[in-house]
Amino acid sequence: MADPAPAPDDVAAAARVREAHARITGELRKVIVGLDSVIDELLISVFARGHCLLVGVPGLAKTLLISTLARSLSLSFNRIQFTPDLMPADITGTEVIQEDKATGTRQLKFLRGPIFANVILADEINRTPPKTQAALLEAMQERQVTVGGVKHPLAPPFFVLATQNPIEQEGTYPLPEAQLDRFMFMVRVDYPSEAEEMRIVEMTTKPVAVELSQVLTGAEILEIQEVVRRVPVPEHVLSYVLRLVRATRVGTPDAPALVKDRVAWGAGPRASQFLVLAAKARALLQGRLYVSTDDVKAVAHPVLRHRVITTYGAEAEGYTSDRLVDDLLKTTPATGEAPRDQRLPSVLGS
Repeated sequence: MADPAPAPDDVAAAARVREAHARITGELRKVIVGLDSVIDELLISVFARGHCLLVGVPGLAKTLLISTLARSLSLSFNRIQFTPDLMPADITGTEVIQEDKATGTRQLKFLRGPIFANVILADEINRTPPKTQAALLEAMQERQVTVGGVKHPLAPPFFVLATQNPIEQEGTYPLPEAQLDRFMFMVRVDYPSEAEEMRIVEMTTKPVAVELSQVLTGAEILEIQEVVRRVPVPEHVLSYVLRLVRATRVGTPDAPALVKDRVAWGAGPRASQFLVLAAKARALLQGRLYVSTDDVKAVAHPVLRHRVITTYGAEAEGYTSDRLVDDLLKTTPATGEAPRDQRLPSVLGS
């Protein structure tokens, strides 16, 4: 019996996601040269309602990419430059005493900090002490800020898009694992090719006025996020995700020998959640209404590389978490039949 054809609403939902991706990418291309995989991974994290950490040496357009993305969206945007003297209240806001001149009474009033925006650029996030870094934890996980015992919700959609320099270590404070785990993706930003660098030099050394259009509203992004979550995932893909993540955990029967010898700590359940969500978003960007194991493999590195901690011995040998993910992808079997029902449950209405 033939597979049922996707419903019209399902096809329309997927088409809207692909169209949104194309429109945003088109705006980014007015400013950004290359970085194709970085742009795709950044947008996957946005569409899947996740935060993203971009890691690369200075001058690779990490900050420019994030700020350009924010300018192409009809969302509020704040940039926070992380420095050693930055305090938690500089991010979340603080309570101040204000006097009513008419009555002479005084009362506390909360002044919102820069965290109250839809898109937050946390520039050089590892340059501020842990106390200030921790100010982001509640905002990233709970989408709220608590000051003086009062909870202040953050308006959706809300994204923390952070940058980090992997080379310079003087005056930096490595992010704790608990905070790294809040980021859906850690994206590596590499050097451009020779042809890309030539275009970069040409674009940035002559007078050019670039006009960016705001192509998506907050409501449209929330709608896309809902569509992503409704993409069906076959049981064999969920099983593959669990096998892949559980294989990273030392001391469990699922861990292969290479993990027991080279890994200190493996990925937690949040890795499984993010693998599924990111795979759903990628499937839609590929024009499919279902998730395959290829989607999981494509997002495995940015999801797992900051959640697997290798041993000192492995680090001394140059064995990184990326190499571990490579080995696990080769050794973890991906079995199962393709899904028969490829329909996406309608969330957009008739």
